Amino acid sequence: MIEIIATVESIEQARQLLEVGVDCLYFGEDTFGLRLPHSFSREEQKTLTELAHQYGKKVSIALNAIFHNSGIAKVPEYLTFLKRIGVDTITSGDPGVVQIMKQDELFIPYRYDAQVVVTSSKQINFWANRRAVGAVVAREVPKESLEILARDVIVPIEYLVYGATCIHQSKRPLLQNYFNFIKRTESVGRNRGFFLSEPDKPDTHYSVYEDDNGTHIFANNDILLAQYLQELADMNVTQWKLEGIFSPGDNFVDIAKLFVQARNDIVAKNWSHEKALHLEESVRALHPKTRGLDTGFYLFDPNIVK
Repeated sequence: MIEIIATVESIEQARQLLEVGVDCLYFGEDTFGLRLPHSFSREEQKTLTELAHQYGKKVSIALNAIFHNSGIAKVPEYLTFLKRIGVDTITSGDPGVVQIMKQDELFIPYRYDAQVVVTSSKQINFWANRRAVGAVVAREVPKESLEILARDVIVPIEYLVYGATCIHQSKRPLLQNYFNFIKRTESVGRNRGFFLSEPDKPDTHYSVYEDDNGTHIFANNDILLAQYLQELADMNVTQWKLEGIFSPGDNFVDIAKLFVQARNDIVAKNWSHEKALHLEESVRALHPKTRGLDTGFYLFDPNIVK
């Protein structure tokens, strides 16, 4: 069965996403998770988990931050909390977290997510043999490489079908350092709307913001694989991620609903090229007008993706 995983920005949006048929809510708090639409309190995380389970759905908690000594020391307490509220999985790529979870009282099934380095079935299977129940494939993996990877993995794999792609992260507060240097006070968060542009490419628009985990820079365009969902299903890529960090509110819920219907049509063998084109057109109409859409690395020649 194909599973739709979606980010969450509020409890009300979570309820709406569950109503339209999303299978798994992805959320967390900034101390432990990267690039989340919202950092939820512990009480809110408990509420979201209970809400998803009331609908017979799952939650996956972001535990994919870059942990230094002080950060990894906080992980056991957070795992204890997550285990107590009954989360279904966490998403993590830090071997230190896996090491901590060797203690059975702290173990939670985890989906392996080490960002850009998850590029081969052998790597995924290495972690599957160490109790990973799934893996998040790097967004830089193109179709031809994905076909090979998906053929040999022994756990389900997640692939981004809609949303933003981070192309750089630094733990350093680069934006704040810049404004300190020019002696200006500016907000550096996501809502400020900063972007970078290449001098010789005036149309480039790399969104950049800063939070507790440092500075994040995103690709010029967001990803939309509406026309390639059948290919993903045929490859046995069974977890489809919807990333709403730059696609807020009701529009993101409507986009999720479209993908759920597409998934249902594919499973029922009722999908067509015309429906794929309609999905793409509908998503583009709901997508933020200030952000472009393309297929990311999906159609790239693997020989130029190094």
